[in-house]
Amino acid sequence: MSSVPSVNRPAVFDSARAGDNRILVTSLLASLVGVAAGFAAYGLYSLITVVSNVVFYHRWSFEHADAANHILGGWVVLVPVLGGLIVGLMAKYGSPKIRGHGIPEAMEAVLFNRSRIAPQVALLKPASVAVAIGTGGPFGAEGPIIQTGGALGSMLGQTFHVTAAERKVLLASGAAAGMAATFSTPIAAVILAIELLLFEYRPRSFIPLVIASTLATAVRFVLMGRGAMFTVGAVEFGFPGSLPWYLPLGILCGLAAAGFSKALYWIEDQFERLPVDELWWPAIGGLGLGAIALFVPRVLGVGYGTISDVLNARLALDVLAVIMIAKAAALLVSLGSGTSGGLLAPMFTVGAALGGLYAGTVNHLWPAAHLSLSAFALVAMAAVFGAAARAPFTFIIFAFELTRDYESVLPLMIVVVVAHGIALKLMPNSIMTEKLARRGLRVHQEYEVDPLHQITVAATMDSQPPTIRGEMKTGELAERIAAHDQQLTRHQALLVVDERGELAGILTRGDLVRALERDPSGTTEVAAAATRDVRVAFPDETVHDAVLRMLENHCGRLPVVSRDNPRRIVGYLGRTSVLEVRLRRLHEDRVREPGWLKRAAVLRAGD
Repeated sequence: MSSVPSVNRPAVFDSARAGDNRILVTSLLASLVGVAAGFAAYGLYSLITVVSNVVFYHRWSFEHADAANHILGGWVVLVPVLGGLIVGLMAKYGSPKIRGHGIPEAMEAVLFNRSRIAPQVALLKPASVAVAIGTGGPFGAEGPIIQTGGALGSMLGQTFHVTAAERKVLLASGAAAGMAATFSTPIAAVILAIELLLFEYRPRSFIPLVIASTLATAVRFVLMGRGAMFTVGAVEFGFPGSLPWYLPLGILCGLAAAGFSKALYWIEDQFERLPVDELWWPAIGGLGLGAIALFVPRVLGVGYGTISDVLNARLALDVLAVIMIAKAAALLVSLGSGTSGGLLAPMFTVGAALGGLYAGTVNHLWPAAHLSLSAFALVAMAAVFGAAARAPFTFIIFAFELTRDYESVLPLMIVVVVAHGIALKLMPNSIMTEKLARRGLRVHQEYEVDPLHQITVAATMDSQPPTIRGEMKTGELAERIAAHDQQLTRHQALLVVDERGELAGILTRGDLVRALERDPSGTTEVAAAATRDVRVAFPDETVHDAVLRMLENHCGRLPVVSRDNPRRIVGYLGRTSVLEVRLRRLHEDRVREPGWLKRAAVLRAGD
């Protein structure tokens, strides 16, 4: 074998330096997205305010006016109907993507559409939300702002020459910036993007997220002031003395989250069964909303004032009960009709009212408990939405950022996590992912480090692979394989070596069959039938890198060679070796190992 085989070493690539350069580029673009999202949030809230003033007070003004104090009397029933009709027209003739509460649509773009959002969504979504909320819709603007910020990031990513992964980061940066600009909670906004959109924690995404959220919050400070959308006074959490009372609240919040999610999608199903065009659905939902608002005006609009009243314990228990039931019913019937609006603010209202009502009821039955209605309202507000969205960490941090009181952390952790656990048992999907699941799109919200990144090739390769000399004839090899030679049938390919025992090529079963078809006598040397342009792996690289090389070169196995001498064989990596890494992780997850107590019992039984 005089000719020298071509052994393709993996190219030396400075991934750290290249990654740093791309992070700089992505961060620069994310800074633009953050500023744009901050202005977009301000613009949307201004538009909602104008529409609300025109509709409910017959004046053109940018001053906030609570729709609950409207001057329309009984005519208020028809206002949401008009708003629903306009949204229905926009959805039918503009884009159906404006329907819903925003975050599921952003998730769909990230996970299934390579982070591409159509430009018209960035225009129609805020316009439809301004109409829906401005005409009394009991929604929040946060979800739509998150979707709008994501659309801005996606559009910027489609404008410049970036990868799909970088475009995903820009979309998530816009979404995080939208939330940060809304609530002045930049840390929670970053975590929200990680928990609901990215499902990863890597420098390439974390750094741009932080930059975008920080700049969006700065824009908010300049345009809207430093105050939160709803204020929370000093709160006494009573921890750990009140711990026994927080645990049942977590269970209630989990039940409420699951029940609300199931009810919302049940109502959506009922609207889909109506014998009318979907254009009319939001108007029908608006009629139901108007009927509720006729008796409980507080259900109209975003309701930040109501949330502040609940969090600061300004409302009687009977009022809390009415608000909780009426707001939930109004939200279900209107959002379930396929209109445009966000879930965060109304579910905050429902959750806060539930927590305040719970604490007030306990105080009434057991006066010695002395529970703070504000504290229980705050933790329930975070727990209900955190459990429904399966974003517990986000809303623990969110509530902490609102209060800036470290004493809130422990009660928040207890209640939110208990609620999250209850909701997990009762809901196969979150309130965000159920819509996608109904379209046949599966969203895996749990994320972990890929085991292929953690295991080296040396740890899973066959370190004593069978080799064959290049002088061997194909006929002889075929006979030995047919005789079930244990060495030669271990793998789907065999490593071919020269007279020095160094790598000269690789011969697959397919190569052997083709050689025998060309020369049925089997006198061809294996070296002539083997593939000599060989891709290799190194023992110290990760299995992930080796698998990428397999995919890029459309091959299912790699010789493993020494870095010092790329023709000295040290192992063989095939598909089975890769699957064993996955099997090992599966074994760790599912197989319970006997503990000390079990071993002690066995030893005693032996005695």
